Amino acid sequence: MADHFSGKIALVTGAASGIGRALGEELCRRGAHSILADVNIEGAELCATEICTAGGSAEAVNLDVTDAEAVRKVVEKTVARHKRIDYLFNNAGIGIGADTRDTALADWKRVIDVNLWGVIYGIDAAYSIMIDQGFGHIINTASMAGLIPFPVITSYTASKHAVVGLSLALRAEAQDLGVRVSVICPGFVQTGIFDASKTINIDRGKMIKEIPFAFPADFTARRILKGVRRNWAVITPTPDGRPLWWVYRTFPWLFTRFLRKMIRDVRKMRIEQPET
Repeated sequence: MADHFSGKIALVTGAASGIGRALGEELCRRGAHSILADVNIEGAELCATEICTAGGSAEAVNLDVTDAEAVRKVVEKTVARHKRIDYLFNNAGIGIGADTRDTALADWKRVIDVNLWGVIYGIDAAYSIMIDQGFGHIINTASMAGLIPFPVITSYTASKHAVVGLSLALRAEAQDLGVRVSVICPGFVQTGIFDASKTINIDRGKMIKEIPFAFPADFTARRILKGVRRNWAVITPTPDGRPLWWVYRTFPWLFTRFLRKMIRDVRKMRIEQPET
């Protein structure tokens, strides 16, 4: 029996590493053709080469998701070359760890530009095309921080809450037009985002050590594709996701205590900047 994804065309942003890379690889293992888009073109090309060497079908494209015109061109070129686009994974994202009082407007803007506007640009480029096709599935990567208001990563939390709301609202609109929309809300996953994320006035090493566990990206990708295949609205691919979400919704007072302890613990890692 052919796999659900066999012969499908999937565009994945943020595909040079982490969940994006794992999604591209897993899609290809299931017979899809993956367009691996990333501002890190060297990483995307390496991934595409490895996929093709293993017998899969993939290509790499250079893409900065904060450039609306560039996103549009990549989507249009995908459709022109392959005559369709079945899946758009708006996956690119960044984070900043900081007490909000230390977060500059430029940091807020960078996070929102990548995590929210990058998703909006992808939707703007692909949604109408999918409507005209009469099919297609847009999958936006948020986070458990899009369901639970985690402090310390406040700008990230704000952007991911927006992605969840956007995705669920669009899902309602898109259903009668033949287009599916889902949002991914993973917990801690073994990706490069922790190492690449900026921290402000916080001891990075100590903060990373406080992360209790992280699930493998390939494991997470398989669970994501299970949710995509079943057209789940909210996909929580890591085992910690739904229990945490349930506790937050059921016992908000208890979770608030946990969140207050979290920010207090992080403030113990604070690095005071010398006066100038």
